[in-house]
Amino acid sequence: MSTPSAARRQLSMQMRRLRIEAGKTLGQVAEEMEWSPTKISNIETGRSKYPATSDIGLLLTNYGVTGAATREAVLELARTSRTKSKKKQALDEYRDVLSGAYATYETDAADVRVYEPQYIPGLLQTPRYATAIAQATLIRDASQIEMMVAARLRRQELLIGDNPPDVWAVIDQHALELLVAHDADIAAEQIGHLIDVAEAANTITIQVLPTSAGLHSGMVGPFVILDYVDGDPLVFVEADIDGIYLYQQPQIERYRKLFGRLTAKATDPDDVPAYLRNLL
Repeated sequence: MSTPSAARRQLSMQMRRLRIEAGKTLGQVAEEMEWSPTKISNIETGRSKYPATSDIGLLLTNYGVTGAATREAVLELARTSRTKSKKKQALDEYRDVLSGAYATYETDAADVRVYEPQYIPGLLQTPRYATAIAQATLIRDASQIEMMVAARLRRQELLIGDNPPDVWAVIDQHALELLVAHDADIAAEQIGHLIDVAEAANTITIQVLPTSAGLHSGMVGPFVILDYVDGDPLVFVEADIDGIYLYQQPQIERYRKLFGRLTAKATDPDDVPAYLRNLL
């Protein structure tokens, strides 16, 4: 049986395909339905975490989808996508600070490949570092920062639960240097945590991309590749608020090649603890 996240990804791709096959733009559909283009776009990108089955049915009618089998298959995807796993239920209380659908996609992933040029990846952040990041990015409300940090820690429970994902993180040296320049105490704590993770027996691999690597494939910016046991992969291209979700096979393969080039230029995982200790 498909997981909710897999169903949502399939639903997004199907709804976009059906609109295009109907020869309609987002603007045309929005005008005909008297909806905002954003609402339709959110369904097609997966940002609508729990899309209403009734809305999907109305869109199918608008697209001229009359076949009972096709309609039922798409509506079943919508129904399945609304089901919440225990992992997703655990994130519900943080929905106000978890923008977009990324956190829900991450919960079901079997493999997470992440490149970060400016930050330590969220799954590896300490509370004090996460707090400093929130403050540096102009979040001033203390209660909001507290909730954001709590949400980050809740996401990290994936790493210690049953069947943790295989995580491979490539961190740019620049992100570490920014941290050291910002606050020596926070840097010591955060980098010490990375050392502990790198040396522990777990499903996490850490590499550092040194400045000496020169020009590299990660210059396209931060991204995450998510792979699933029971569904198609996706790429998340990170932005300040949410990001872009890529589903098409050529896009996926391009980012796999970019990540492969990064790992080839980065430090050997076995050398990371010594590298980090030297940085401290």
